[in-house]
Amino acid sequence: MNIEIKQIAERLNGLRDALELSEAECASACNISIDQYKAYERGETDIPVSFLYRFASVYGLELTTLLTGDTPRMHGYSLTRKGTGTLVERRKEYKYQALNESFINKKAQPFIVSVPANPDDEKTTPGYRHDGQEFNLLLEGRMLVVINGKELVLEEGDSLWFDSGLPHGMKALDGKEAKFLAMIF
Repeated sequence: MNIEIKQIAERLNGLRDALELSEAECASACNISIDQYKAYERGETDIPVSFLYRFASVYGLELTTLLTGDTPRMHGYSLTRKGTGTLVERRKEYKYQALNESFINKKAQPFIVSVPANPDDEKTTPGYRHDGQEFNLLLEGRMLVVINGKELVLEEGDSLWFDSGLPHGMKALDGKEAKFLAMIF
């Protein structure tokens, strides 16, 4: 089992206990099945960032608290130096680097997302969904984005804003890794 997933699972369990909530209440509030919630809390499966974001939003927590165990304290500004954001490996398809983990009461969650090189004939990832909206700016490489079945190819410098409640997935093209800035609102 991934140690990071186990640590996040332990934080979920501890926060639920501190808030005096049942597993069923948390599952219902986050719009997932009780079995899925229990699997997350036991650390038996990948825990999507979208779920953690929803959990944090529903219970008035900071995403950083769930991801790292630290509590954000910065009010005026938060500086993240190149390469120093917390690495979050939530899905095998993507690698996330959090960019504003120390700022409290965020209105958005920014990440640098790396999409590893894949064979061109490999399909895109399944359609992920999460509440809100998302902005992506492609920093490196070329990337296929599928939103609600519509295929879009992004080149370096291209940006995309979309309803993240629609199923979406990304795939690096040309046998090279792609990196993009993702802002989740």
